[in-house]
Amino acid sequence: MKKGKLILKYIYQYRYTAACFLLFALIFAAVFLLYDLEAEAVLYASLLCILAAAVIIAVRFVNFCRRSREREYILKNLLIMTEALPTPETPAEADYTEMVNRLRDENAGIITKYRKERTESIDYYTAWVHQIKTPISVMQMILQSEDSDEHRELSAELFRIEQYVEMVLCYFRLDSESSDFVFKKYDLNEIIRNAIRKFAPQFVRKRINLKYEPTDVTVLTDEKWLSFIIEQLLSNAVKYTERGEITISVSDDKILSITDTGIGIAPEDIPRIFEKGFTGYNGRADKKSTGLGLYLSKKAADKLSHKISVESTVGEGSTFYLDLSSKPLEIE
Repeated sequence: MKKGKLILKYIYQYRYTAACFLLFALIFAAVFLLYDLEAEAVLYASLLCILAAAVIIAVRFVNFCRRSREREYILKNLLIMTEALPTPETPAEADYTEMVNRLRDENAGIITKYRKERTESIDYYTAWVHQIKTPISVMQMILQSEDSDEHRELSAELFRIEQYVEMVLCYFRLDSESSDFVFKKYDLNEIIRNAIRKFAPQFVRKRINLKYEPTDVTVLTDEKWLSFIIEQLLSNAVKYTERGEITISVSDDKILSITDTGIGIAPEDIPRIFEKGFTGYNGRADKKSTGLGLYLSKKAADKLSHKISVESTVGEGSTFYLDLSSKPLEIE
Protein backbone atom coordinates (compact mmCIF):
# COMPACT_ATOMS: atom_id res chain seq x y z
CA MET A 1 0.00 0.00 0.00
CA LYS A 2 2.82 2.37 0.92
CA LYS A 3 4.83 1.49 -2.21
CA GLY A 4 1.75 2.05 -4.33
CA LYS A 5 1.34 5.54 -2.87
CA LEU A 6 5.02 6.30 -3.54
CA ILE A 7 4.67 5.18 -7.16
CA LEU A 8 1.60 7.38 -7.61
CA LYS A 9 3.42 10.34 -6.06
CA TYR A 10 6.41 9.73 -8.31
CA ILE A 11 4.23 9.59 -11.44
CA TYR A 12 2.38 12.74 -10.37
CA GLN A 13 5.64 14.61 -9.70
CA TYR A 14 7.10 13.74 -13.13
CA ARG A 15 3.85 13.78 -15.10
CA TYR A 16 4.97 16.65 -17.36
CA THR A 17 8.26 14.94 -18.08
CA ALA A 18 6.42 11.75 -19.01
CA ALA A 19 4.03 13.71 -21.23
CA CYS A 20 6.95 15.37 -23.02
CA PHE A 21 8.64 11.99 -23.53
CA LEU A 22 5.50 10.53 -25.10
CA LEU A 23 5.09 13.61 -27.29
CA PHE A 24 8.66 13.38 -28.52
CA ALA A 25 8.27 9.64 -29.16
CA LEU A 26 5.17 10.32 -31.30
CA ILE A 27 7.01 13.05 -33.25
CA PHE A 28 9.93 10.75 -34.00
CA ALA A 29 7.61 7.90 -34.99
CA ALA A 30 5.67 10.20 -37.33
CA VAL A 31 8.89 11.51 -38.94
CA PHE A 32 10.25 7.99 -39.44
CA LEU A 33 6.99 6.91 -41.05
CA LEU A 34 6.92 9.97 -43.34
CA TYR A 35 10.41 9.21 -44.60
CA ASP A 36 9.48 5.56 -45.06
CA LEU A 37 12.38 4.24 -42.96
CA GLU A 38 12.74 0.57 -42.26
CA ALA A 39 10.55 -0.66 -39.39
CA GLU A 40 13.49 -2.53 -37.91
CA ALA A 41 15.47 0.67 -37.50
CA VAL A 42 12.52 2.45 -35.94
CA LEU A 43 11.85 -0.45 -33.55
CA TYR A 44 15.54 -0.72 -32.61
CA ALA A 45 15.78 3.00 -31.83
CA SER A 46 12.54 2.86 -29.86
CA LEU A 47 13.75 -0.07 -27.77
CA LEU A 48 17.02 1.74 -26.98
CA CYS A 49 15.09 4.85 -25.91
CA ILE A 50 12.70 2.78 -23.75
CA LEU A 51 15.64 0.95 -22.14
CA ALA A 52 17.46 4.20 -21.39
CA ALA A 53 14.27 5.75 -20.03
CA ALA A 54 13.61 2.67 -17.84
CA VAL A 55 17.12 2.90 -16.32
CA ILE A 56 16.77 6.63 -15.67
CA ILE A 57 13.27 6.17 -14.19
CA ALA A 58 14.46 3.32 -11.93
CA VAL A 59 17.43 5.33 -10.65
CA ARG A 60 15.29 8.42 -10.11
CA PHE A 61 12.61 6.36 -8.37
CA VAL A 62 15.15 4.88 -5.95
CA ASN A 63 16.40 8.38 -5.17
CA PHE A 64 12.79 9.60 -4.84
CA CYS A 65 12.01 6.84 -2.31
CA ARG A 66 15.15 7.61 -0.31
CA ARG A 67 14.36 11.30 -0.09
CA SER A 68 10.74 10.52 0.73
CA ARG A 69 11.88 8.38 3.68
CA GLU A 70 14.18 11.20 4.81
CA ARG A 71 11.33 13.70 4.74
CA GLU A 72 9.01 11.30 6.57
CA TYR A 73 11.61 10.73 9.29
CA ILE A 74 12.20 14.47 9.68
CA LEU A 75 8.44 15.11 9.93
CA LYS A 76 8.13 12.53 12.71
CA ASN A 77 11.02 14.12 14.62
CA LEU A 78 10.55 17.72 13.54
CA LEU A 79 11.00 19.24 17.01
CA ILE A 80 14.43 17.69 17.51
CA MET A 81 15.69 17.80 13.91
CA THR A 82 15.26 21.43 12.92
CA GLU A 83 18.69 21.50 11.22
CA ALA A 84 18.34 18.22 9.27
CA LEU A 85 16.57 19.36 6.12
CA PRO A 86 17.37 17.33 2.98
CA THR A 87 20.03 18.75 0.66
CA PRO A 88 18.26 20.63 -2.16
CA GLU A 89 18.75 19.22 -5.66
CA THR A 90 17.12 21.98 -7.68
CA PRO A 91 17.10 25.79 -7.50
CA ALA A 92 13.42 25.67 -6.46
CA GLU A 93 14.22 23.27 -3.59
CA ALA A 94 17.10 25.54 -2.55
CA ASP A 95 14.70 28.51 -2.42
CA TYR A 96 12.18 26.52 -0.37
CA THR A 97 14.94 25.39 2.00
CA GLU A 98 16.05 29.01 2.47
CA MET A 99 12.43 30.02 3.20
CA VAL A 100 12.09 27.26 5.81
CA ASN A 101 15.40 28.24 7.46
CA ARG A 102 14.38 31.90 7.68
CA LEU A 103 10.98 31.01 9.09
CA ARG A 104 12.66 28.67 11.59
CA ASP A 105 15.04 31.42 12.73
CA GLU A 106 12.16 33.90 12.99
CA ASN A 107 10.10 31.42 15.00
CA ALA A 108 13.04 30.66 17.29
CA GLY A 109 13.39 34.39 17.99
CA ILE A 110 9.67 34.74 18.75
CA ILE A 111 9.75 31.71 21.08
CA THR A 112 12.84 33.03 22.89
CA LYS A 113 11.19 36.43 23.35
CA TYR A 114 7.96 34.82 24.57
CA ARG A 115 9.77 32.62 27.08
CA LYS A 116 11.75 35.58 28.40
CA GLU A 117 8.61 37.70 28.81
CA ARG A 118 6.75 34.82 30.43
CA THR A 119 9.60 34.15 32.85
CA GLU A 120 9.63 37.83 33.80
CA SER A 121 5.84 37.75 34.32
CA ILE A 122 6.07 34.65 36.53
CA ASP A 123 8.89 36.20 38.55
CA TYR A 124 6.91 39.42 38.97
CA TYR A 125 3.68 37.73 40.08
CA THR A 126 5.56 35.34 42.34
CA ALA A 127 7.17 38.30 44.09
CA TRP A 128 3.79 40.10 44.15
CA VAL A 129 2.07 37.11 45.76
CA HIS A 130 4.70 36.86 48.48
CA GLN A 131 4.60 40.60 49.12
CA ILE A 132 0.82 40.85 49.33
CA LYS A 133 0.65 37.94 51.78
CA THR A 134 2.20 40.19 54.44
CA PRO A 135 -0.63 42.78 54.58
CA ILE A 136 -3.18 39.96 54.31
CA SER A 137 -1.67 38.27 57.37
CA VAL A 138 -1.65 41.57 59.25
CA MET A 139 -5.32 42.19 58.41
CA GLN A 140 -6.21 38.67 59.53
CA MET A 141 -4.54 39.28 62.89
CA ILE A 142 -6.38 42.58 63.32
CA LEU A 143 -9.75 41.01 62.47
CA GLN A 144 -9.15 38.10 64.83
CA SER A 145 -8.63 40.49 67.72
CA GLU A 146 -12.38 41.09 67.96
CA ASP A 147 -15.19 38.60 67.41
CA SER A 148 -18.08 40.42 65.79
CA ASP A 149 -20.38 39.91 62.83
CA GLU A 150 -18.64 42.68 60.92
CA HIS A 151 -15.20 41.21 61.55
CA ARG A 152 -16.37 37.74 60.55
CA GLU A 153 -17.71 39.09 57.24
CA LEU A 154 -14.48 40.95 56.61
CA SER A 155 -12.47 37.81 57.45
CA ALA A 156 -14.52 35.85 54.93
CA GLU A 157 -13.86 38.41 52.19
CA LEU A 158 -10.18 38.51 53.12
CA PHE A 159 -10.12 34.71 52.85
CA ARG A 160 -11.48 35.01 49.29
CA ILE A 161 -8.79 37.57 48.46
CA GLU A 162 -6.15 35.15 49.69
CA GLN A 163 -7.61 32.41 47.48
CA TYR A 164 -7.55 34.65 44.42
CA VAL A 165 -3.94 35.56 45.16
CA GLU A 166 -2.97 31.88 45.30
CA MET A 167 -4.95 31.26 42.10
CA VAL A 168 -2.80 33.80 40.23
CA LEU A 169 0.36 31.90 41.11
CA CYS A 170 -1.21 28.54 40.27
CA TYR A 171 -2.36 29.90 36.92
CA PHE A 172 1.20 30.74 35.89
CA ARG A 173 2.74 27.60 37.34
CA LEU A 174 0.35 25.27 35.55
CA ASP A 175 1.11 26.88 32.18
CA SER A 176 4.82 26.89 32.83
CA GLU A 177 7.03 24.46 30.88
CA SER A 178 8.95 23.65 34.05
CA SER A 179 7.20 21.53 36.63
CA ASP A 180 7.37 21.48 40.41
CA PHE A 181 5.41 18.24 40.78
CA VAL A 182 6.63 15.83 43.44
CA PHE A 183 4.90 12.47 43.08
CA LYS A 184 4.82 10.28 46.18
CA LYS A 185 2.34 8.20 48.10
CA TYR A 186 0.44 10.45 50.49
CA ASP A 187 -2.11 9.91 53.23
CA LEU A 188 -5.33 11.21 51.64
CA ASN A 189 -6.98 11.71 55.02
CA GLU A 190 -4.34 14.24 56.07
CA ILE A 191 -4.68 16.22 52.84
CA ILE A 192 -8.47 16.38 53.20
CA ARG A 193 -8.28 17.37 56.88
CA ASN A 194 -5.90 20.24 56.09
CA ALA A 195 -8.33 21.54 53.48
CA ILE A 196 -11.25 21.24 55.93
CA ARG A 197 -9.34 23.14 58.62
CA LYS A 198 -8.65 25.92 56.12
CA PHE A 199 -12.37 26.27 55.30
CA ALA A 200 -13.65 25.72 58.85
CA PRO A 201 -14.42 29.42 59.47
CA GLN A 202 -16.48 29.49 56.26
CA PHE A 203 -18.55 26.50 57.39
CA VAL A 204 -19.16 28.16 60.74
CA ARG A 205 -20.00 31.55 59.24
CA LYS A 206 -22.59 30.11 56.83
CA ARG A 207 -23.80 27.50 59.34
CA ILE A 208 -23.20 24.64 56.91
CA ASN A 209 -22.83 21.12 58.29
CA LEU A 210 -19.86 19.06 57.20
CA LYS A 211 -19.91 15.28 56.99
CA TYR A 212 -16.64 13.45 56.58
CA GLU A 213 -15.56 10.00 57.66
CA PRO A 214 -11.77 9.57 57.94
CA THR A 215 -10.16 7.28 55.39
CA ASP A 216 -6.99 5.21 55.46
CA VAL A 217 -6.45 5.45 51.69
CA THR A 218 -3.03 6.37 50.32
CA VAL A 219 -2.73 7.92 46.87
CA LEU A 220 0.09 8.49 44.41
CA THR A 221 -0.07 12.21 43.71
CA ASP A 222 1.47 15.61 44.35
CA GLU A 223 0.33 16.88 47.75
CA LYS A 224 0.39 20.59 46.93
CA TRP A 225 -1.60 20.34 43.71
CA LEU A 226 -4.09 17.80 45.04
CA SER A 227 -4.69 20.14 48.00
CA PHE A 228 -5.29 22.96 45.52
CA ILE A 229 -7.91 20.91 43.65
CA ILE A 230 -9.74 19.87 46.84
CA GLU A 231 -9.70 23.44 48.14
CA GLN A 232 -11.17 24.75 44.88
CA LEU A 233 -13.96 22.16 45.00
CA LEU A 234 -14.68 23.00 48.64
CA SER A 235 -14.63 26.70 47.81
CA ASN A 236 -17.26 26.20 45.12
CA ALA A 237 -19.37 24.03 47.42
CA VAL A 238 -19.32 26.63 50.20
CA LYS A 239 -19.87 29.49 47.78
CA TYR A 240 -23.05 28.07 46.24
CA THR A 241 -24.52 26.44 49.36
CA GLU A 242 -26.65 28.69 51.54
CA ARG A 243 -28.03 25.99 53.82
CA GLY A 244 -27.76 22.26 54.35
CA GLU A 245 -24.53 20.32 54.35
CA ILE A 246 -21.42 19.35 52.46
CA THR A 247 -20.36 15.71 52.41
CA ILE A 248 -16.85 14.46 51.67
CA SER A 249 -16.36 10.75 51.11
CA VAL A 250 -13.78 8.37 49.66
CA SER A 251 -14.79 5.05 48.10
CA ASP A 252 -12.77 1.84 48.21
CA ASP A 253 -11.65 2.37 44.62
CA LYS A 254 -10.19 5.79 45.57
CA ILE A 255 -12.94 8.01 44.21
CA LEU A 256 -13.09 11.24 46.23
CA SER A 257 -16.52 12.89 46.11
CA ILE A 258 -17.59 16.28 47.43
CA THR A 259 -21.37 16.71 47.59
CA ASP A 260 -23.23 19.89 48.46
CA THR A 261 -26.88 20.85 48.83
CA GLY A 262 -26.47 24.10 46.98
CA ILE A 263 -28.19 25.63 43.99
CA GLY A 264 -26.86 23.06 41.53
CA ILE A 265 -25.64 23.50 37.96
CA ALA A 266 -27.82 23.96 34.91
CA PRO A 267 -27.69 20.90 32.57
CA GLU A 268 -26.55 23.02 29.62
CA ASP A 269 -23.64 24.39 31.70
CA ILE A 270 -22.23 21.05 32.88
CA PRO A 271 -20.28 20.22 29.67
CA ARG A 272 -18.53 23.60 29.84
CA ILE A 273 -17.87 24.25 33.53
CA PHE A 274 -14.20 23.24 33.21
CA GLU A 275 -13.58 25.65 30.34
CA LYS A 276 -11.37 28.67 30.92
CA GLY A 277 -13.38 31.75 31.87
CA PHE A 278 -16.76 30.00 31.69
CA THR A 279 -19.00 31.12 34.56
CA GLY A 280 -22.37 29.75 33.45
CA TYR A 281 -25.74 30.79 34.82
CA ASN A 282 -24.61 30.61 38.46
CA GLY A 283 -21.54 32.72 37.82
CA ARG A 284 -23.53 35.40 35.99
CA ALA A 285 -26.07 35.48 38.80
CA ASP A 286 -23.35 35.68 41.46
CA LYS A 287 -21.35 38.26 39.45
CA LYS A 288 -18.22 37.37 41.46
CA SER A 289 -17.15 34.22 39.65
CA THR A 290 -13.91 34.34 37.65
CA GLY A 291 -14.41 31.08 35.78
CA LEU A 292 -10.84 30.04 36.65
CA GLY A 293 -11.21 27.82 39.73
CA LEU A 294 -12.67 24.75 38.01
CA TYR A 295 -10.56 25.35 34.90
CA LEU A 296 -7.35 25.27 36.95
CA SER A 297 -8.64 22.26 38.92
CA LYS A 298 -9.24 20.33 35.71
CA LYS A 299 -5.86 21.31 34.33
CA ALA A 300 -4.07 20.30 37.54
CA ALA A 301 -6.01 17.02 37.67
CA ASP A 302 -4.97 16.23 34.09
CA LYS A 303 -1.32 16.85 34.93
CA LEU A 304 -1.66 14.54 37.95
CA SER A 305 -3.47 11.91 35.81
CA HIS A 306 -6.56 12.24 37.99
CA LYS A 307 -10.01 12.37 36.41
CA ILE A 308 -12.49 14.97 37.57
CA SER A 309 -16.22 14.92 36.78
CA VAL A 310 -19.50 16.31 38.09
CA GLU A 311 -23.15 15.40 38.54
CA SER A 312 -25.69 18.03 39.46
CA THR A 313 -29.39 18.75 39.80
CA VAL A 314 -30.65 22.33 39.82
CA GLY A 315 -32.03 23.24 43.24
CA GLU A 316 -30.71 20.07 44.89
CA GLY A 317 -26.95 20.30 44.74
CA SER A 318 -23.85 19.01 43.01
CA THR A 319 -21.33 16.23 43.42
CA PHE A 320 -17.79 16.50 42.13
CA TYR A 321 -15.83 13.28 41.69
CA LEU A 322 -12.06 13.03 41.68
CA ASP A 323 -10.66 9.68 40.59
CA LEU A 324 -7.37 9.20 42.49
CA SER A 325 -6.75 5.60 41.46
CA SER A 326 -3.52 4.75 39.69
CA LYS A 327 -2.46 1.76 37.66
CA PRO A 328 0.32 -0.34 39.24
CA LEU A 329 3.64 -0.10 37.44
CA GLU A 330 5.13 -3.34 36.19
CA ILE A 331 8.89 -3.67 35.77
CA GLU A 332 9.79 -5.77 32.75
